[in-house]
Amino acid sequence: MLTWKDIIAYCVNGNPKPDKRVDKTEAEWRELLSPEQYRITRKKGTEAPHTGALCGIHEAGKYNCVCCNTPLFDSTIKFESGTGWPSFTQPIKENSIKYAKDTAFGMIRVEVMCNTCDAHLGHVFSDGPQPSGLRYCINSESLQLQKESSTV
Repeated sequence: MLTWKDIIAYCVNGNPKPDKRVDKTEAEWRELLSPEQYRITRKKGTEAPHTGALCGIHEAGKYNCVCCNTPLFDSTIKFESGTGWPSFTQPIKENSIKYAKDTAFGMIRVEVMCNTCDAHLGHVFSDGPQPSGLRYCINSESLQLQKESSTV
């Protein structure tokens, strides 16, 4: 289980190696993504709080990167943070997320990105629930929910 100390170590010492890499040109990303997805994932934007389609969704499944379809978060680790963005306590795999110090807007935060394609996802904070204490605050536009199929 990742902790805040692990996150800071990744920011300072470098990120884990991803399982694979996906690289595209800006033109290819623009063709693949909606304008809002492109603004958020490729230009480090953010959506307004409480507006994302995945905020109130609690269906079983995996939350994948909207750019490269890499599994990032599982529905079992999603929680209601009250912040207005989907929140998670851990990534699916330790090497699925990339971390970077973000000093934009006069704050010091930790940006989280897809480690496969460098898509901006949101930020991680140290005020989440135990046992990890982490809160991954993620833009809905950065994710796509791959629902678990139910067998009848």
